[in-house]
Amino acid sequence: MNKLKLRSSIEQFFIEDIGEGDLTTDFIFPEDTNGKIVFLAKENGVFCGEEVIKTGFELLNSQIEVELFTRDGAVIEAGQQLAVAAGRISDLLKGERVILNLVQRLSGIAALTRQAVETLDSSHTRICDTRKTTPGLRMLEKYAVRCGGGFNHRFGLYDGVMIKDNHISFAGSIKHAVELVRENAGHMVKIEVETETKEQVLEAVEAGADIIMFDNRTPDEIKELIELVPEHVITEASGGIKLSNLASFRDTGVDYISLGFLTHSYKALDISVKVLLS
Repeated sequence: MNKLKLRSSIEQFFIEDIGEGDLTTDFIFPEDTNGKIVFLAKENGVFCGEEVIKTGFELLNSQIEVELFTRDGAVIEAGQQLAVAAGRISDLLKGERVILNLVQRLSGIAALTRQAVETLDSSHTRICDTRKTTPGLRMLEKYAVRCGGGFNHRFGLYDGVMIKDNHISFAGSIKHAVELVRENAGHMVKIEVETETKEQVLEAVEAGADIIMFDNRTPDEIKELIELVPEHVITEASGGIKLSNLASFRDTGVDYISLGFLTHSYKALDISVKVLLS
């Protein structure tokens, strides 16, 4: 994770929430009053948020002491203490909601990803994410997918070529689209082509695509289409795949299954922040 980018993002989140100051906290607690808060898991799941907790409180006050009792990617249980932060009460209270919001969401994604990986239960096919992320949170959400045992697809339009149906329609054909990319892209850039039919798969193979995606195809259809793809070409399945039918794709032979729901339909993990009385 890019720590400079994380720091910048959390700064903006704090600016949005705190604004000119925390009216409630600033009116109640003198600046020299110290205390402790604890992050508690209220349900089972997978934790993600070490750097969020540490960086968040450091931004507010470098004197806040943070102690973590778990690690990113670790399985956690209801009632478990995850972290303790000690320092000036006004700073702890200013930062708790933003930090907690992020940790809950990232842990929810990590837990859902772990569930998907275990549901697929494949020694070959990898679960990966998509670009269907929350604007402003892509780096964090994709990190959470990795913490859950998944892998990342491209991070944006800038780090990989993915020729989809609309590109093909405008370009006139898969062959023409691939040729145009080859003429302009460097040798380090891989080209993925989204396909739906036998004819499109054959055209993508002939055009020299590096990755072929089977879009909205059933497991049986994928098993037939994958026979048309040379072994050196990476294969991917996407579209219409849910937790409820994920296991049926186990034996299709694809290298990756990309799941948009990992980052657009997750449930935030139930975690709370409580005052720690000593």
